[in-house]
Amino acid sequence: MPADPSPRTAPIPTSPPSTPSPQNRGSGTSAVEVRRSSRRRRTVSAYREGDRTIVLIPARMSEAEEQRWVGVMLEKLAAQESKRMLGDTELAARAEWLSEQYLGGRARPASVRWVTNQNTRWGSCTPAEGSIRLSHRLKGMPEYVVDYVLVHELAHLLVPGHGRRFWELLEAYPRTERARGYLEGVVAAGRLPHLTGAETESG
Repeated sequence: MPADPSPRTAPIPTSPPSTPSPQNRGSGTSAVEVRRSSRRRRTVSAYREGDRTIVLIPARMSEAEEQRWVGVMLEKLAAQESKRMLGDTELAARAEWLSEQYLGGRARPASVRWVTNQNTRWGSCTPAEGSIRLSHRLKGMPEYVVDYVLVHELAHLLVPGHGRRFWELLEAYPRTERARGYLEGVVAAGRLPHLTGAETESG
C-alpha cells in the first residue's frame, strides 16, 4: 500500500502535557530535547515525539546529572522498542491470526516479512507468489496500525486491485479508519512517530 493511503486526514496523537524548558541537542539524525520542570522532584521520564526524544527532568538537576539521565533514558526507550518489534516469524503468525479474524482465514500468505527498501509504501503484496512485505518504517508504530497494513495486504491476496470489493474486505477490520488517519498524519507531518515512553526515579 502507498505511504499516502487517502486524501482524508486525522490528527496525530498528542504527546504528554508538560511545562517545557527545552534544550535541544543533536543525536545522530534524531534530536534529544530536555525539559526541566519545577513540579518534578524525583522522576525522570522520556518519550518519542516525531523524530525527537523528549526527556523530562526535575529543575534542580545539575548539568552532569542531566547528561547521565539522558543516556539512561535513551537506553530504556531503545530496550522497550526492541521488545515491541515483531520479527518475521511473529509477523507471519500475526498475519495468520488476522486472516482468521477478519477474512475468514481465506488469505494464506506464503511469506510475510519486514523489508528496508520500501520508502514510499507501507506494505506490498505479490498475489502470484503469496508474499507480503512490510516497510521497516512501521516498526515502533501502534499495533493497530501494523495490523491494518497487514490486513490491507492480506486482502490483496484475495482481491488484487482497490475496487469496491477490496474496500468491503477492509471494512471487517474495525480500526481501518483510525489506522488510515494515523498514517495520513505521519505522511502530512513528514515524520515517523514512536509512541513509547519510559519513566524512572532520579534518586
